[in-house]
Amino acid sequence: MAHSDTSTGGKRGAERRRYPRAESEFPISLVLDGKSYEARVRDVSRAGVCFYLERSIPLMTVLALDFALKVNGKSHRVRGSGAVVRCEKISPTLQHFECAVFLHDASESDREVIDAYVKSKLAS
Repeated sequence: MAHSDTSTGGKRGAERRRYPRAESEFPISLVLDGKSYEARVRDVSRAGVCFYLERSIPLMTVLALDFALKVNGKSHRVRGSGAVVRCEKISPTLQHFECAVFLHDASESDREVIDAYVKSKLAS
């Protein structure tokens, strides 16, 4: 029996993700080098957040995140920090970037809120 040995274990795209991710669109506040920025979330999981921003951020830059999620009709404030693991220009003519942050510092209760939010989005 032939077996294909790949670094991803044969999984592709979202299947490789450790945690489910929900596409979303809501505002997120970032603090980077002591300055505040507003961005728009593209998707979220307990492990990280992907958002659109009008500037580039160097890889491995650590920044603070603050956003609100509505779960079961109640708004929850989520705060944490993470490192930029991807930041790509999304258009050759516009200064818009898609940035992904690995959330390495967040409380377990905030991660549970994110899990509940993702579960509710995937169920709808």
